[in-house]
Amino acid sequence: MRLTTGDIIADSLVRNGVDTVFGIPGAHMYDFNDALARRADRVRFIHTRHEQAAGFMAYGHARSTGRPGVYTVVPGPGLLNSGAALATAYGANAPVMCITGNIVSGLVGRGRGQLHELPDHLATLRGLTRWAARINHPSEAARIMARAFGQMRSGRQGPVGVETPWDVLGQDMPGPVEHPDAPVAPPPPPDPVEIERAARLIAGARRPLVMVGGGALHAGGEIAELARRLDAPVTAHRAGKGVVPEDDDHFLMPPAAWDYWQRADLLVGIGSRLELQHFRWRWFPPGLRTVRIDIDPTEFVRLPADAPVLADAAAGVRALLEALPTRIRHQTSGSAERAALRRRAALRVAALEPQASFLGAIRDALPPDGFFVEEVCQAGFTARLSFPVSAPRLYVSCGYQETLGFGFPTALGVKVANPDRAVLGISGDGGFLFGVQELATAVQHGINVVMVVFNNGAYGNVLRDQRERYGNRILGAALHNPDFVALAESFGALGLRADEPDALRRAIRDAFEADRPAVIVVPVRGGVETSPWPLLHPAPPEGRAAEG
Repeated sequence: MRLTTGDIIADSLVRNGVDTVFGIPGAHMYDFNDALARRADRVRFIHTRHEQAAGFMAYGHARSTGRPGVYTVVPGPGLLNSGAALATAYGANAPVMCITGNIVSGLVGRGRGQLHELPDHLATLRGLTRWAARINHPSEAARIMARAFGQMRSGRQGPVGVETPWDVLGQDMPGPVEHPDAPVAPPPPPDPVEIERAARLIAGARRPLVMVGGGALHAGGEIAELARRLDAPVTAHRAGKGVVPEDDDHFLMPPAAWDYWQRADLLVGIGSRLELQHFRWRWFPPGLRTVRIDIDPTEFVRLPADAPVLADAAAGVRALLEALPTRIRHQTSGSAERAALRRRAALRVAALEPQASFLGAIRDALPPDGFFVEEVCQAGFTARLSFPVSAPRLYVSCGYQETLGFGFPTALGVKVANPDRAVLGISGDGGFLFGVQELATAVQHGINVVMVVFNNGAYGNVLRDQRERYGNRILGAALHNPDFVALAESFGALGLRADEPDALRRAIRDAFEADRPAVIVVPVRGGVETSPWPLLHPAPPEGRAAEG
């Protein structure tokens, strides 16, 4: 038995639990593509209509499950087309693997102008991932693939890349090949000294606020217990939504948490970059102290803390709970004030129309265990402030990259990974057209996602800023759009229209019952959406200046 490098890579995927690969076949990758074809009973291959969509589908798969999402593209333009997805995975700490090629090995680095050649292909791949390597011979393939899986899963998770020159993918060697276990680095144990320091700060605080992020998705039970122990509110921006169920008595959406923040004296960050506080709110109560639990030591350099605990989120919170008294009586708001904060904030969010009413209709029609995929649009920004989810990973965001157009292909990847769950994505008209061709992918592969497209005929944020800040000089913000309903139907998908929230609620339920890829178009008169930015970037209290 002889195995090609492509065979060994494919076997490594199977060995590491990968059952789906997204991508587009191409000449440089033929030997790997053929290896997948010969393993079709173990690995499903879903081909897309654009490389960027392959990357985003892998991202949706990874973000919704926590398991590796894998895609394959040709080198050069194929890799570059998928670059936005890799950058998104990097920003959102998603375990995505890009398997790509290179020109023939003897010409790498010689600048001969070969098909798909880049000046430094591996450096480009490394610039978009947390780790990348080249397989130069089939004897290296199993070891490099194992290391790729280990890097992807160790510490702060993120994307990795593996490239193989065109000729090397078809080289073979005697089999069978031994596949080493992926070397996953164990998380650092919590430092007892830092845990004790954190416990003292918490015990001495009067009004602590807990902030959770994407690094805490697996630590919901521990964090909920910490909140109960402290009788302290918990909040999240987007990556941490659902870590504590948003109907929990201790959870506050960001607008309500901002009101509590005015008199907070301790911030407890868990698996979070603290983007909400440092880059959105940009104002800090006088005398505020900070405790942080994070698995990435560089976070404590970026944003120093009074008590930095280097640890996995769940392990760090467990250690903290052991160091704290059974019950701590802070002078916190308590349940009654948290309820009052929610009521006041709900009035401000309700004024964000028409987004708030449409999002309410979506929440009513989406099953409690269904996935919601946001997008960079007016409804998406509003959702971060108000859309409740009951469990981690049910709210899928693009992280700090704010990648316009990620929503539809990402939702397709979520659905592939969760075929028995409802998946709904939202998008503006501008973002949806970045990936509208993937309606063909959805129909061909039976990926029954429901997409709600808010059609305001514009890049909404750009149009608002040009009108309000640049003397109404409009440049490239107004859009001419197709008939989205007819366009969806031309692909073989279900096309529906909903002009008001009740109609949207009915259309969503009809689409889920139809069990087909569906596009629901919501016409919105351009420029009427109330801006969510005053709630995303609230003004500091009177007489106080923003931090930056």
